[in-house]
Amino acid sequence: MKQWTKEIEIDAPIEQVWKYLDGTLENMQKIMPQVVSNEPITIKEGMVGSIYLQKYREGKRVMEYEVETLDYLNSPNEKKMKVGFTLSGMFEITAGYELDKIDEGRTRFIYTTTNKPLKWFVNLFLLFATDKVVVDFVKRVKKVAENGEEN
Repeated sequence: MKQWTKEIEIDAPIEQVWKYLDGTLENMQKIMPQVVSNEPITIKEGMVGSIYLQKYREGKRVMEYEVETLDYLNSPNEKKMKVGFTLSGMFEITAGYELDKIDEGRTRFIYTTTNKPLKWFVNLFLLFATDKVVVDFVKRVKKVAENGEEN
């Protein structure tokens, strides 16, 4: 299993950052433009165990995944969400988002993702995996949250 973690300070209030991670599809698409839809299948009290059907554009194809909420916290000074899904029956993926309020106008964002191969032969793919996608994602969240838009 591979794991990547990146941390960045964002010059925006915690609620502004959170709305892109746990908000409307339109806000989610500003930081994850490949997400085509995110429809709830099962919503659990406290959110842990909730399942969403997420459609994701990969080139010309649209892939469909059941994304489960594995961890969830929404308090004024700290927010967390961890989701998991299986990618093409080959990888078990998790993505964790943590926000910590530094002060009224600054937020610490920690993004952690894991990639666990489900088949022995896909271990080779992980040998060449880098943190570029993770670095690009935290930079995009920072840019969008600080500007209040995608640009």
